[in-house]
Amino acid sequence: MTPDQPSTPPLEGPDASSNGQPGTPAILQTAFRERFETLLPTIQKQWPEVARHTLEATRGSFDQLVEVISRQTGGATPRVKQQLLDLIEATTHQAQQVGDSLKPLEEQLEQLLDDLNRTLRPKLEKPVRERPLLALGVAAGVGVLLGLLLSPGRRSA
Repeated sequence: MTPDQPSTPPLEGPDASSNGQPGTPAILQTAFRERFETLLPTIQKQWPEVARHTLEATRGSFDQLVEVISRQTGGATPRVKQQLLDLIEATTHQAQQVGDSLKPLEEQLEQLLDDLNRTLRPKLEKPVRERPLLALGVAAGVGVLLGLLLSPGRRSA
């Protein structure tokens, strides 16, 4: 692919779709099917005249969805296909932005967990090593107490 080519797959071409007919490339069909449930509300906003159950009946098939929307809205198939491709691209971009914005938080959380592990672990290990029977007794007592609290139906009358 050259730098001046679009990043979206071609609308028509020699690539075979997942149903064996010419049309949308199989890779796009698979990616669309995987994200169909999350895209469904946005698709409904874009084409409110198409009933949700009709959209769901396509089971995430890109080509079938294009056909259903075109038929029910009177829109041209290439235009509907391009609108769906634009929708996929926009949601992919949004997902990447969310992922990028979460990276600093993830790194900060990892650092905090490492710090907690370094500072808290020695404070917990020292008493357990000095008095292992006491630690075992406390753990057993807490386990019994939690068991009694979490299973109130097992008490006999």
